[in-house]
Amino acid sequence: MTGSPLLGRLIRFAAVGAVGTAGHYLTLIAVVEGLGGDPVAGSVAGFLVGALINYSLNRAIVFRSGRAHREALPRFLAVAGLGLVWNGLLMSLLTHALGVHYLLAQILVTALLLFWHYAGNALWTFAERPSGR
Repeated sequence: MTGSPLLGRLIRFAAVGAVGTAGHYLTLIAVVEGLGGDPVAGSVAGFLVGALINYSLNRAIVFRSGRAHREALPRFLAVAGLGLVWNGLLMSLLTHALGVHYLLAQILVTALLLFWHYAGNALWTFAERPSGR
């Protein structure tokens, strides 16, 4: 008995996301703890590192997309860009306004944005083009 294709893709998405998230968090911690930087700046820098990792791995492993980079990359950057804005706003709200520790805040924000990124990439970035195009 084989598993559902959607379940397999969700598992691959989660695994790839874990790698991208590790890159994000390592960068965040390096900026805050190693460089003494602001948690929001560290989170944004980490988000960008994670996005680069995620684009490459999602395209090849999760969605197995044949969509050309010239089409997929701008779409991925649009989805990631909106995610980046939400990441910065939510991190600022949680850390600066509410006083939540930056790592706990990032865990909460990451969990919220997981749904945005999956839906945006599955339905738009790497979606198969309709037949006849």
